[in-house]
Amino acid sequence: MEQKEIWDADAARRYDTPGTGMFAPEVLDPAVDRLARLAGEGAALEFAIGTGRVAVPLAGRGVPVTGIELSPPMVEQLRTKADEATIPVIIGDMATTVAPGEYTLVYLVFNTISNLLTQAEQVECFRNAARHLGPGGRFVIELWVPELRRLPPGQAATVWHSESGYIALDTYDVLRQHAVSHHFHFDDSREAKLFRSPHRYIWPTELDLMAQLAGFELESRHADWDGAAFTAESRSHVSVYRLPPSP
Repeated sequence: MEQKEIWDADAARRYDTPGTGMFAPEVLDPAVDRLARLAGEGAALEFAIGTGRVAVPLAGRGVPVTGIELSPPMVEQLRTKADEATIPVIIGDMATTVAPGEYTLVYLVFNTISNLLTQAEQVECFRNAARHLGPGGRFVIELWVPELRRLPPGQAATVWHSESGYIALDTYDVLRQHAVSHHFHFDDSREAKLFRSPHRYIWPTELDLMAQLAGFELESRHADWDGAAFTAESRSHVSVYRLPPSP
């Protein structure tokens, strides 16, 4: 399935979980704090803005935010929280769609660059970020680290989260560098609901090369939005890339 088919009206209705999961204050607030500092006095552009999980509170901090989003139903959900004048959104894909204006910050959170399923599209995403930024502008990516070390020979899946009523696992195609995330939601009935999304996983070093091809340099990399050290055991990272400043 294409991404615009996956993120349909049903997915948009179920996406927001106020106060819990990725909407929990301890998850969301550090991301908004960091992005607000990086944006400074300029404007921010969010690739794959979705329902505005990050954009709405960031705009509430006084940062002008524009979004690019492939899914109209996700934007419709965003419009229940902020109008077009507050957070303008351009419908299109994050690899090629151009938003008007110049920005000090472009950001792409919660693993969304992996929704682009080819290396070429991911490289174009970096180039698209660069064309929106002025000298010294930053591109921030939050991305998970592929957990291939947990795959013994002959096993193609890892369970990465399990709690009451929810199990999440990833299946890997290591030949194509693809993974599919499977999210199972269930209750006391005999049936479960399944949501799946395909991804192309990217190693941090490969991400750095993509950045270099677009003219960026790696400014910092941490294990989370709070600035914890990135180590060999980190399961995700927040990487900040920067264009060279004016001569």
